[in-house]
Amino acid sequence: MTGPWIDRATGQPLAGTPLGMALTAQAMATPDRPAMTIGGQSWSFAAFEALANRRARNLLATGMTAGDRVILSMPNRVDYLLCAFALWKIGATPCPMSERLTEAEFLAIVNLSGARHVIGPASLPGSSARLHDVDAAIDPALSDAPLPPVLARPGKIANSGGSTGRPKLIVDPLPSAWGPDKEGCRRGPRLTLLNPGPLYHSAPFNTTTMAMAQGTHIVCMERFNAEQWLALVERHRVTYAYMVPTMMTRIARLPAHVTAAADLSSIETLLHMAAPCPPDVKRWWIDRIGADHVWEVYGGTERIGVTTIGGREWLVHPGSVGTAAPGQQILVTGEDGDPLPPGEIGEIRFRKAGGVGKSYAYIGSDSRMAGDTDSFGDMGWLDQNGYLYIADRRTDMILVGGVNIYPAEIEAAVEAMPDVLCCAVIGLPDADLGNRLHAIVEMTPGVAPRDERAFLTQLGERIAGLKLPRSVEFTTDPIRDQAGKVRRSALRAARVP
Repeated sequence: MTGPWIDRATGQPLAGTPLGMALTAQAMATPDRPAMTIGGQSWSFAAFEALANRRARNLLATGMTAGDRVILSMPNRVDYLLCAFALWKIGATPCPMSERLTEAEFLAIVNLSGARHVIGPASLPGSSARLHDVDAAIDPALSDAPLPPVLARPGKIANSGGSTGRPKLIVDPLPSAWGPDKEGCRRGPRLTLLNPGPLYHSAPFNTTTMAMAQGTHIVCMERFNAEQWLALVERHRVTYAYMVPTMMTRIARLPAHVTAAADLSSIETLLHMAAPCPPDVKRWWIDRIGADHVWEVYGGTERIGVTTIGGREWLVHPGSVGTAAPGQQILVTGEDGDPLPPGEIGEIRFRKAGGVGKSYAYIGSDSRMAGDTDSFGDMGWLDQNGYLYIADRRTDMILVGGVNIYPAEIEAAVEAMPDVLCCAVIGLPDADLGNRLHAIVEMTPGVAPRDERAFLTQLGERIAGLKLPRSVEFTTDPIRDQAGKVRRSALRAARVP
């Protein structure tokens, strides 16, 4: 091992440090500091580093080489992050994906990625890639000493089906070396971070691995549970919490005596992203832990552009996701590509000082680059002061009687109603209007079934006209996945013969 790799006083990695060496350096600087806790068991940095080194040598011994693309597919467990760092230690590229995909979905992503190897349980579907059983014993005679520094190119590959359900891979062209792209909003070194999300999803994977490279203790939930989340914050004195709005809602909807009794005073930053947060839920959290501790990020794996907004600023501009980051410009454009005036909904596009098309590449999809701007495909508007507001995804827009309807606005109104946990609005075929709005409403378990007509009448007091759904169904099954995403195409396909 050569070079300091990290600032030993603070734990912050130095620019250019290979991610595998960042873990090694953290283990040498603070060997007894906890690196990861999951399922009631903890591993120190020294123990985690030793296991990752032995895993890396095991992978090399079984035929894996630098430059290989490797699917990581398993439930949340310590092996997920162990394998990610083991891959970076040998110069291979991790490709996280869900272990709960259908066989057809799984095979499509393996083929699309060009992966030669898959790491996960033996129950995964067979494919052209070699399966490495994550539960198989590793030879204890393999050395657990640090490996030489090496970089993986590309650093990682994420997958996203989006609202269409079609697989799309997002390649990070940057190598697995520490740099500005690895930083996170208000995420300094040596924190205690609570991750409630699935590690196959881009945000939890990036947040946990990069925070660990900074010497942070990762407290990871195997599966999100609202009351357990409160208990983990108390037990581990969590300072940094990543969440999606669905989780925030489930906690806010717990009985008042449960949330009031929880000690959340250790939280310095609660960061949320991935979907719009209902305003009443956001206000609940601001009241509960303080406006200075609640932060929101709007962006994406592609790093096309980003906005951030703190709770104090949000109270002045409720509903906004913030303003353009330094070196970036936000434009809202119409169908002709021309900028729209403040208040008009159009496609959100970013212009970056560093140029366009350098932070990602797609496999299985085309980019939305136009000239020197790029877009995630979201719709929204700017106010007179340059604050951005999200309307919805372009692909989620529903055409009703020739009018563009954005489901997110309706869903926010539904989710503000009593006993509602979540809502998804889809368009169903209609001979007259082309589409009719149908609301799928997830209710709090144990609540008596609602009368559809009475529910729609009550909703009509909050939203009216073409935006009012024609029909509603109630369920206690989760509508959004653990990453806070909803696949409207699948919901619609299940309801259209």
